[in-house]
Amino acid sequence: MATPVLSLGPLVEGTLVKRYKRFLADVELEDGDVVTAHCPNTGPMTGVLHPGGRVRLRHAPSPSRKLGWTWEQAEVIGAGGTPIWVGINTALPNHLVRATIEAGCLEPWLGPIAAIRAEVPYGEGRRSRIDLLLTPAEGAADPRPIYLEVKNTTWTQGELALFPDTVTERGQKHLVELMALLPDSRAVLVPCLSRGDVNRFAPGDAADPRYGELFRQALAAGVEVLPCRYSFEATAVHWQGLAAVEQRGPSEGP
Repeated sequence: MATPVLSLGPLVEGTLVKRYKRFLADVELEDGDVVTAHCPNTGPMTGVLHPGGRVRLRHAPSPSRKLGWTWEQAEVIGAGGTPIWVGINTALPNHLVRATIEAGCLEPWLGPIAAIRAEVPYGEGRRSRIDLLLTPAEGAADPRPIYLEVKNTTWTQGELALFPDTVTERGQKHLVELMALLPDSRAVLVPCLSRGDVNRFAPGDAADPRYGELFRQALAAGVEVLPCRYSFEATAVHWQGLAAVEQRGPSEGP
């Protein structure tokens, strides 16, 4: 059963005209006005970038921002053949996963949590920052600190979600650093599946074979993988449980 975990507030619908310079998107609103929105996703956006398709924007003008509009969601044809909404803002998953933990949805896998800290330095020379560092509650079955790395995931093949959709040296580095935390700490990779039509997750071997190799090494070493499934609406995001983990992605690329 879907559980609402994050309120989004009002979003404005429009039609995507084009995305350009990685950070910008022109969108035609329902009244015919064309606005330029910030695109908070600098990747290839495989499978979710469709000029002419419907999108949802947040309007939050501020003197400290160049653009008052932010692209938040895109409508695509889902695995079942019907339209669904996908979350494309890569700044959202950390907040979304934190809200899911605070709602108790991941307690069966993580145990009770006493405290959550974000962007904590770790790794070689403490030059990296973990997305979330969890402190288990007193009396938890496993008292080790939990280092949790979140990855936004929108590329799919049918009901299979895949990450990454391009070569990511940063993502490779994160897997190596997660393995280095073992066994003194728990190391958890959380693919944030930002669309509600998937039920399985695998590494994107076709896009980044090295990431796939490291993913399988990490699983064998004891890194936990918890692919969290979410569905997106205009006003809220709902948690839909975990997806199954597959060790190898298909050879067909994006």
